[in-house]
Amino acid sequence: MVEPEDTAAGWRLDTGRLVLRRVTADDADLMLAVWNDPAFVRNVGDRGIRTIDDAREAVRAGPLKLYRDYGFGPYAMVLKASNARIGICGLFRRENLDRPDIGFAVLPDYCGRGYAREAARAVLAHARDDLALRRISAIVAPGNAPSIGLLESIGLEYEGMITMPGEEEAICLYGMRLDRE
Repeated sequence: MVEPEDTAAGWRLDTGRLVLRRVTADDADLMLAVWNDPAFVRNVGDRGIRTIDDAREAVRAGPLKLYRDYGFGPYAMVLKASNARIGICGLFRRENLDRPDIGFAVLPDYCGRGYAREAARAVLAHARDDLALRRISAIVAPGNAPSIGLLESIGLEYEGMITMPGEEEAICLYGMRLDRE
């Protein structure tokens, strides 16, 4: 069972191997690494963020704004065993989608170990149980087989192709119902 906790350090989810906690301005180095990881640039896009100061500003304008406006956003994935920050997983809100979408990115040294799946399951449970969300989406590049496999393994289903605002290439839209029947 995954339960959100309010602690002196802030909001968090615990899983078997991970702590998921809200990204802070102190995570600018983590976000800089995520945004400049070649797999992220190839599959998600180049954010053009190259310095720690740019990353701090992007955290303020992105994750911190999402938390204020919606009560959710990306969460830093932290290994319990070592306290290493290994990536992000969380919920996003895009103006062209009618529901929140789940996203994740794991730094290269930690890929292929099931961390993103573990985190995504916890985020889905949080979305359903704590945030009372009824539906969730995910967007993914059509050639990103590992992410597509992860999305399908946690229950999201392909809904079609969409083109995001300002983009030329269509991407896959996945979705699922979260409400209990």
